[in-house]
Amino acid sequence: MQPKEQLEILKKNVVDFVNDEDLLRKLQTKRRLRVKLGVDPSRPDLHLGHAVVLFKLRQFQDLGHQVVLIIGDFTAQIGDPSGRDSTRPMLSEQEVKENARSYQEQAFRILDKERTEVRFNGEWLSKMTFKDVIKLASKYTVARMLERDDFSRRYSSNIPISISEFLYPLAQAYDSVAIGADVELGGTDQYFNLLVGRKIQEEMGQEPQVVMTMPIIEGTDGKMKMSKSYGNYIAFNDTPFEMYGKLMSIPDELIIKYMKLLTNLPQEEIDQYERLMQNNSVNPRDVKMKLAFEITTFFHGLERAKEAEDEFVKIFRKKQLPSEMPVVVLDKEEVELVELLMKLQVVASKSEARRLIIQGGVKLDDVKITDIYAKISVEKEKILKVGKRQFFKLTRQ
Repeated sequence: MQPKEQLEILKKNVVDFVNDEDLLRKLQTKRRLRVKLGVDPSRPDLHLGHAVVLFKLRQFQDLGHQVVLIIGDFTAQIGDPSGRDSTRPMLSEQEVKENARSYQEQAFRILDKERTEVRFNGEWLSKMTFKDVIKLASKYTVARMLERDDFSRRYSSNIPISISEFLYPLAQAYDSVAIGADVELGGTDQYFNLLVGRKIQEEMGQEPQVVMTMPIIEGTDGKMKMSKSYGNYIAFNDTPFEMYGKLMSIPDELIIKYMKLLTNLPQEEIDQYERLMQNNSVNPRDVKMKLAFEITTFFHGLERAKEAEDEFVKIFRKKQLPSEMPVVVLDKEEVELVELLMKLQVVASKSEARRLIIQGGVKLDDVKITDIYAKISVEKEKILKVGKRQFFKLTRQ
């Protein structure tokens, strides 16, 4: 494919692009570009928010370029301050190793493992002397550092900023020097860090990398960015039914955005769906089913996606029970509902269990329970429904 054709594909859906002229010139050299993504393994599981950038990396791979996935085993122990109003807690070395292993396994569900170079930045950062760190820090000013939105906000509000947080973007920038990055990708919240990478490369005699940022998608609530912390995420490791069901729960306003960023559907088809919904010529639910099926198929395969769709239709449109449910055998005549929800691990705390009950999120044999002190007794089989998609068959010993 010619450089200009590659450029048209690669710039699709990109938010910040510094800049397309540099990328075109690099593409015209006809060599394999080194395309960097730096990730701090602060959590062991990936969700569709991470997939947006990974899909763009896969485009580079499919065009013949070399993806370099940098696992921030060293920088994770500093803590990325991006978007934070307080200093991020540092992780232990063991936490970093376990999260890094899990991260790689999941990332390769999108990236081609054979065409991905995986590096750990402890390889070079841990070898730096204090003299090296001072030399690196001298190449960037405090004034430039305080131009960053989150630092500026915290500084003006007298919220503490540790010196280690200033070192984070410098360390991430040095990663680009260490691997000779031609391009670096990230979410829009990483824009400042990526620009620091350009500056440090230039200071050290390298050609500055092209910077490309991808949108940050909202989670299932349609308001906050997708995050495990907000409980609005759709994980790579969700079961097919969970993934399909969560995608069906997103607000209609997110359908087209998800289609553009998380599927391989042709732009013409996406545009058509958008027109049909704007004209009220199609039920958004039907378009959402198409979206849910496409994404679930990508992560779990056609057969499992079809099973998930059939199960969803059976439960939510035909109001029938799932084909399979976990069987829970109660060994007491009565059990407190809050305790049962904790035992089933559907809530993280008793307060969350009480909140779920008060909000009407728990049903027994299709009867809503709103009493937080309720006790469950089972003489014969009963069906416990928690939230929209979790069912349990309760029975006695």
